[in-house]
Amino acid sequence: MGKNRLEAFSDGVLAIVITIMVLEMKVPHGADWQTLSNLLPVFLSYVLSFVYIGIYWNNHHHLLHTVHKVGGGILWANLHLLFWLSLFPFSTGWMGENHFATLPTAIYGFNLFMAGLAYWVLVKCLVAVEGKESLLAKAIGKDVKGKISVVFYLIGIVSAFYVNWVAQAFYVIVALIWLVPDKRIEKVL
Repeated sequence: MGKNRLEAFSDGVLAIVITIMVLEMKVPHGADWQTLSNLLPVFLSYVLSFVYIGIYWNNHHHLLHTVHKVGGGILWANLHLLFWLSLFPFSTGWMGENHFATLPTAIYGFNLFMAGLAYWVLVKCLVAVEGKESLLAKAIGKDVKGKISVVFYLIGIVSAFYVNWVAQAFYVIVALIWLVPDKRIEKVL
């Protein structure tokens, strides 16, 4: 099976996720700076999640450029990833509306962790189909960025129960690590 439908469907889902996230930001009732400043946590959580969705979209695009075919297992692995990404509007909104409170911050980190894990599963499925000598397998290599990300998400989740800003810092650091599209794949292409 060709990969075009998979890529088009994923693009559509990610566009909807971003749309839902922005619609969760309600227009404030008031016309002063104080009213606007009350929305800062909601806006900051939206920005972070928007960056994450952008990172996934970008890297998903690069990932699919390395493969030639997809099968049922890959379709399900991709749906698994999209499931966790589709929960971003909920975890983002909950964290922002509650001003980065402990449990919403930890759940947000769990959402990030599960999306990262789902992406890893998708990569493993693609490598299994393409082969250990494929461009993708060579590009991913030991996947140090992926492993560091998972560890940082776990540290962030635990930190949320002690010092919220530390959890937030770890979530931002992972986003910064991945902000530039995955050069490993670009190099082998």
